[in-house]
Amino acid sequence: MDAGSALPSVELSNGQTVPMLGLGTSHWGGYSHAAVLYALGACGVRHVDTARRYGCEERVGAALRESGVPRASVWLTSKLWPGDMGHAAARAACLRSCRALDTDYLDLYLVHWPEGQPPPGQSRRELRAETWRALEELYSEGICKAIGVSNFQQHHVEELQEDCDVTPHVNQVEFHPYQQPRELMSFCRSRGIAFEGYCPLAKGQVLCDPTVQAVARKHARTPAQVCIRWSLQNGVITIPKSTKEARIKENCQVFDFSLPAEDMATLDGMHVGRKLIHLTQPMWQG
Repeated sequence: MDAGSALPSVELSNGQTVPMLGLGTSHWGGYSHAAVLYALGACGVRHVDTARRYGCEERVGAALRESGVPRASVWLTSKLWPGDMGHAAARAACLRSCRALDTDYLDLYLVHWPEGQPPPGQSRRELRAETWRALEELYSEGICKAIGVSNFQQHHVEELQEDCDVTPHVNQVEFHPYQQPRELMSFCRSRGIAFEGYCPLAKGQVLCDPTVQAVARKHARTPAQVCIRWSLQNGVITIPKSTKEARIKENCQVFDFSLPAEDMATLDGMHVGRKLIHLTQPMWQG
C-alpha cells in the first residue's frame, strides 16, 4: 500500500489539512528532483518538505510541475533560514522561495530555527517577533496558507504568543526513538500547535538497533517502516528523507499494519535524548 492509498491527515488549528506522511528533500543537486517525481507519481505522496537552506527549491518546483499532479493536491512546505530573519528580509525570502518553487503560495512556511543574529540593540526575542509579524502578514495575504516554526522550544513559542497575534500552526522538530521531546509535544498540543517530526530514522542509526530490529521481525517489516509507523501512531506528522526509489517506496508502505500497545511502549522506552541535528553560528549567514 503506498502513501496515496489511505493517507491519514491532521487538521491544523486554522482548518488546513496536512497529510501525515511527507517527503523530506534536504539534498543538493538533482537528487531531490528525481525523488519528488518518484514519490508523487509512483507512491502517491502528497506532502513535500523543503527549505531555502537545502538549495533544491528550484529542483523541487520543477518536479512538482513535471509530475502533472495539481498544485492544490500537494502540501508544500518551505522554511526561512536564520540569515533571512527580520521583517523585510523574511518577506523577501518567502517570495523568493515561491518563485524558486514556481508557486503562487506555500501551504506552510516555517521559521527554520529560533536562533538568529540580531542587529545591535535588538534581542533575539525581538528579532523572532519582528520576523513572525512578517509571516503573519504573508498568512493574512494568503501567500502562506499556514505558518509555523521549527526547532523551537517551549519558551520560544510562549514568547511568540506573548509578542504576536497568530499562534504557530506547526512546530517541526527532530523526533525518533532516541529523541522524544514528550514535554514539548504535550505543550504544543495544549496550545493547538501540530507536531511534526523530521529525522525519523535518526540518520539511519536506529535501523541497526536490536530493539527496533526485533519489533520489525515480529511484524515482518523493515526497521524503517517500524520507526515511521511508530512516529505516525504517536500522532506526529512524519517527514522521512531519501533519494533512493526503493527507500522512498519502503517508507511509504506503512499504512497496512499497526503496532500494538506493547510494541509502542517498547519503542517509547528507547528515548535517550540523542539529538543529531544542531545549528552553529557560522551557518547563520549561509
